[in-house]
Amino acid sequence: MKRILAAALCVILCFSAALPAHGLSVSAEAAVLVCAESGAVLYEKNATRRLSMASTTKMMTALLALEACTPDREITVTREMVDVEGTSIGLQAGERVPLRVLIYGMLLASGNDAANAVAYALGGSPAAFAEMMNARAAALGMRDTHFVTPSGLDDAAHYSTAHDLALLACACIANPEFVAVCAAKTARLRYGDPPRTAIFSNHNRLLWRDDTVIGVKTGFTKKSGRCLVSAAQRDGLTFVGVTLNAPDDWEDHLALLDYGASVCKPVSLTFDTGGAAVRVFGGVRQTACVALAETPVYPADGGGYDCELLLRPYCYAPLAEGTVVGTAVFRSGGRQIAAVPVIAAERIERRAGLRQEPEPKGIRRLLRSISEFFD
Repeated sequence: MKRILAAALCVILCFSAALPAHGLSVSAEAAVLVCAESGAVLYEKNATRRLSMASTTKMMTALLALEACTPDREITVTREMVDVEGTSIGLQAGERVPLRVLIYGMLLASGNDAANAVAYALGGSPAAFAEMMNARAAALGMRDTHFVTPSGLDDAAHYSTAHDLALLACACIANPEFVAVCAAKTARLRYGDPPRTAIFSNHNRLLWRDDTVIGVKTGFTKKSGRCLVSAAQRDGLTFVGVTLNAPDDWEDHLALLDYGASVCKPVSLTFDTGGAAVRVFGGVRQTACVALAETPVYPADGGGYDCELLLRPYCYAPLAEGTVVGTAVFRSGGRQIAAVPVIAAERIERRAGLRQEPEPKGIRRLLRSISEFFD
């Protein structure tokens, strides 16, 4: 799976104004399309209207589960955990289930019992867990969101917006473990007492219709209508779409993702390495050429970018090719858009005749380094 550049960036806390979307329309009551790397809003329709969001809620529940615990932690299922209406993965009171199973059960099969079990296990109760959800939402800048349930069951005080769910989705896909789950078409898991095998099938049909799609979550109740959050990687960029109350959500999202890829093009972030070098003490040469460890991409917006090279003051020989010697920080409009490791582009051998005793520490090490450099 391609690396998601959003994971290397700060989670976007605000989105810029949407571009005009010529010829694009969706069936949804509310919708938004963003580029995860830049935060640019490429399309919006009632994006800040507060609406119920059904099981897209489980994105937050799964994210908190991944952030709080190791996926292999076992949860003892209680009667109150399974006492919840709606979709179920068949949890049984008294059995022990790895948290990983609950995460798959939420994101693929949309199990309300799985979400409820996470809420009790991590928060002690659904109400206490909702406080955790709302605190995380506030940290992400989700100003028009309020969580009451961990699963998305209807409640007058349980709501979000297309804009806020896009913020949440960007945070979710910045977590590689989250992506590994929500991008899976099916999962075969063994758990329970006695052990049984369950096969979860992902409700997100986009995964079968477009091989660039990597998630994220479906949702439906009679009150909310059809809700969908999608993410797709096109030419190194990640596009996130959200629709709320969308009768034709699958087609809406295919149109949104195609539109995003048509108007938002990637540009490679590079810098001139011609005169860039890191100092090397005790080597056959006193400097080593450097290079970027990878070439990130960023949406072209016509604004340009600059790069600040932050290299270590010096390195010791022998210096292996590929050793990380610094960081290249890219900025656009004064905002950091990427930070990429800088590596030595060549090997520098140790100069013959230098003593091989253990490296001195503190001031002795500094003085010896200076002596060797000017020797």
